[in-house]
Amino acid sequence: MLQTEDLTIRFGGHAAVDGVTCAFEPGTLTAIVGPNGAGKTTYFNLISGQLPATSGKVRLHGQDITGLAAPRRSRLGLGRAFQLTNLFPNLSALENVRLAVQVRRGNSLDLLSRVRGHRELIDQAREHLAAVSLADRADTVAATLPHGDQRKLEVAILLALEPDIFMFDEPTAGMSIDEVPTVLDIIAAIKKRGDKTILLVEHKMDVVRSLSDRIVVLHQGKLVADGKPAEVIASDIVREAYLGGAAEPQAAGHD
Repeated sequence: MLQTEDLTIRFGGHAAVDGVTCAFEPGTLTAIVGPNGAGKTTYFNLISGQLPATSGKVRLHGQDITGLAAPRRSRLGLGRAFQLTNLFPNLSALENVRLAVQVRRGNSLDLLSRVRGHRELIDQAREHLAAVSLADRADTVAATLPHGDQRKLEVAILLALEPDIFMFDEPTAGMSIDEVPTVLDIIAAIKKRGDKTILLVEHKMDVVRSLSDRIVVLHQGKLVADGKPAEVIASDIVREAYLGGAAEPQAAGHD
């Protein structure tokens, strides 16, 4: 469903992502891990179109999308939740999600169907808010929500867009212990459907172990390990990468 081929971005002489080739299949959840500065979020930015690649390709459903801007990639089925919240801060939670539902439908509401269509949009938006336990915050302005609720709202927006590929960049960052299970349950439910591809950047290894089918490890911009969670976590190259050792980048057990 999604592939990167020798994907690279350089800032001056530094390769933040260095020749990463990887394929992601439908119905799978791949955790992308690595130490701070490994290039995980930059890799996400290259896939979703927030940054232009220096070289290499991104393919979606076999189509080369490397030259497409982020909004076009989104319309083709790439959904992205950011490490930092990305909301319309002055709109209510409900309006944030309603806009996403409307984008997913397209601009198809004519004058005769506008009232009925608007009601349907609102009803769908409320369902997505309920899924992330924000039904009672529907009328709250997004900027005034606690950080944890803003993260949940962003997940609701992503659900409303109904993408083929869900990209979650540290979705539980800044959440309290009580809030984390809500988001993890949503990700698990998406995975259970079996028809979506999920990419997850996450530092919490207990979350990675519980959700992922596969782990990809980046270190200094390179892909250094790729395989089943138990194998990758136990590999010497991963331990050295996390402990700061000078491991030679190489794939460790491709799945």
